[in-house]
Amino acid sequence: MKNVEPAWLVRARSLLNTREAPGTANNPTILGWAKAAGIKVLGIVYNADSVPWCGVFVTECLRHAGVNLGKMKVGVRAMAWATWGDPVKLDQLAPGTILVFQRPAGGHVGFYVGEDRTHFHVLGGNQGDRVSIMRLEKARCVAARWPSDQPLLGHPVVMTATAGVAVSRNEA
Repeated sequence: MKNVEPAWLVRARSLLNTREAPGTANNPTILGWAKAAGIKVLGIVYNADSVPWCGVFVTECLRHAGVNLGKMKVGVRAMAWATWGDPVKLDQLAPGTILVFQRPAGGHVGFYVGEDRTHFHVLGGNQGDRVSIMRLEKARCVAARWPSDQPLLGHPVVMTATAGVAVSRNEA
């Protein structure tokens, strides 16, 4: 059975390799995502791509796909996504599931695209200062969520090849 990717994951894939601007400059694309989401959803005025932007990226993809962000009040904070939407059991993940991870001094959020024995393969923003797919340890995952207004589509994707997919240990 082939997985059907939700619109927000299609949007996320279209943004692969979007990068932070070097130094004190800011990428206008990333700042544009924050502006489009607005303070009501992000919870802060977001004005620099040097501020962690994984939550901004998730917000952009869901917003662009027309997902109702509902009661999200601090979308810029990765850990806020741990209680948003509906929970998904780890043995029932589907491409596009929102995964939330612990990291030193904070959290990280991105989209599930697959998994191997020890790591989830995550498409996220602010991974190596860009939108990328990286492997994150399963043990660091604290939540798996799905938009409440969308049907869960698909099933877990087992990745047999991991060559070339970097392991991330700190997404700050």
